[in-house]
Formats: sequence, structure tokens, C-alpha cells
Amino acid sequence: MNTLSKSQIIIHREKSVNYQLKDCQWIHNSAKFTAVGGKPNLKGVINIYGLDDNGIQPVQEYEKSVAIECATFQSSSSNKRHLAIGNFEGGLEIVDLEYSAKSLYSVKAHQGLIYCIDGIGGLGIGCGAPELVTGGKDGAVKIWDPREKLPVAKMETAVGATKRDCWTVAFGNAYNSEERIVCAGYDNGDIKMLDLRAMALRWETNVSNGVCSLEFDRRDIKMNKLIVTTIESHFYVFDIKVQHPTKGFGYIKNNVHKHTIWTVRHLPQNREMFTTTGGNGSIYLWKYMYPEDRYKTESDGDKITNPGKLQLIQNQLISTQPINNLRWCPSKLGLALSTSFDQTIRLLIFTKLNLY
Repeated sequence: MNTLSKSQIIIHREKSVNYQLKDCQWIHNSAKFTAVGGKPNLKGVINIYGLDDNGIQPVQEYEKSVAIECATFQSSSSNKRHLAIGNFEGGLEIVDLEYSAKSLYSVKAHQGLIYCIDGIGGLGIGCGAPELVTGGKDGAVKIWDPREKLPVAKMETAVGATKRDCWTVAFGNAYNSEERIVCAGYDNGDIKMLDLRAMALRWETNVSNGVCSLEFDRRDIKMNKLIVTTIESHFYVFDIKVQHPTKGFGYIKNNVHKHTIWTVRHLPQNREMFTTTGGNGSIYLWKYMYPEDRYKTESDGDKITNPGKLQLIQNQLISTQPINNLRWCPSKLGLALSTSFDQTIRLLIFTKLNLY
């Protein structure tokens, strides 16, 4: 494919802000988006933005008593704008952005910072209850039903063992009302996969370096692929269609970035395409290609997945600081939102994605 026909990554609009950006989300059924973080006075902030001819414009700002680390809409149906947030003091809260960020649910979820949050449920997102999962500095992973004040499930460090920070969590395998998987990544490179139906640890491994981000290619299908990014420039694509009883899953490893890889995000319209964002301000766009034979039989007679190959479609340096988050627009192919350590929000356009 020649240069002119390749996908390009274009900065459409950008806006500098006066607070530390931690997360961003597109608002359901809207052209607006929200960004969360913390101000210099350690207060939390939720900002809503829109776009007009003059660029990104603030629409509304809400202040919280504690700085916010992470946020998601994924536990609420698409006709509601209920944002779940995790803060620096271990508080989990769900706020209604239609009613002045009114608190709908609040609980002390962790001892210390909540690093990460994800949700499942709601219209078009998955089956079963609209649950949340949080991971924290206390090493715990907890699953929450907003109708209850106590976690419905949790995975904690054994008594006497060293507690490792949980940096990232993700839901997957929610293809019916019974099945559900939570995957968690830790600062020492541990990856743990918890089966919520069986309430048992299904798989665990260690990738040697702190796990910054992990994501299933889709939440609401049978497990297919899991991508894991690390602090030492590597990322792993695990084919999780079939699990070997002792060796786990087949995978491929990539270290093109040469910097910390802060996030992985799959394109909503094509699960084989995804972005990784780097500590040098770069964004890489990839496509996964399956092998002819997806499984191979080991000497013990058990099957293990046979990993495919990666195609680098495009990469672009868009900032001088790490890109700590990127979110694809679910309704507009190629439109994305990013935040970075330079306190700048950027609207990005990825062209010609329909060609891949």
C-alpha cells in the first residue's frame, strides 16, 4: 500500500486545560465528551466539552472533593449518562451528568488510590447485571453491583503476601447472562483472569514488566483476543480462543514503541484493529492477522492457540509527553479522543480505516 492510500492520523482539534488529565470518555448518544482529573488544589474535576467552529469548547464543569483517577460509562445503558469515577482516596462514585453530576452511588471501595475501572452491562454492551470492576493501590480487584453497597466479588492478596498495585482491569466474555470474565494487570507484571461464573482464578501469568493496560477485543463476545501493554515498551497479543491446561494461551510479543505503552484501545467497528499509545507522545495503529491454522496440537495432545501476525498501519508523534488515554468514538469511524501529560485534549481523525 503506497503512502497516499495509507491511513493517516490527523490532529483535528486540541485544547489545553488547567488541570491534570487522567481519563476521557465519549458521552452516550451525544457529540460531547467528558474529561476527568485533578486540580493543583487536589480537588477533582469533571469537565464536559463540545465542538464548534472555534474548536473544543467547555460546556460544563463539576468539582469533586477528591482528585479523580479513572472513569467509565460502561456500566450504564446508552440512554443514561451515569459516569462511574474512582478517586485518589479509594472512593467509587456514580454521578448523573444530566443533573449537575448528582451522586447516585458512593462507596469507600479501596484503601488508597483507585487506579482503574471498567464496566459491563447496559444496552448493547453485554448481558447480565450492570457491574463495575475496580483495581487499587491496595492490590485488590473488586466487582460492584450499583444496587449493593458491598462488592459482589473480590480478588485480594493473600494474608502475609506482598501487595502489588493493580494498574488495569477489564471485563470480557459477557456473551450471555451467566458468563463473565475479569482480567487484571499489576505493577510487577502479573496478569490474573478471574471467572466470575465459577468464582475461580482461570489463568495467570507474568510478563516481567508492570502491566499498564489490557483489553479484550470485545467485551460482549466469547473470549477471542486479549492485548496487554507494559511499562518497558512491550505489548502482547494473546489468542484466548482455546486455553491449554498448563501453557495457557499462545501469544505474540512486540517492542516497536521503545517507550512505556500506556494504553491499548480496539476500534469499535473492527476488532482486529487497535491503537497503542506511547510514553514519547506517539500513537501506533495496528491490524491483527490470523494464521491459517488458529490452533496447534502440542506433544501432550492438548491444543494451544497459534498466534498470528501484526501489521503496523501507521504511527504518529502527536505530543511531547505521554499519551495516557485514548478513546474511540463508538458512532463515528476513525474519530478518537486523547489526553496527555501536557494537559492537552486532542480530537484525532484516523483516515481510510474502511480499507483494512
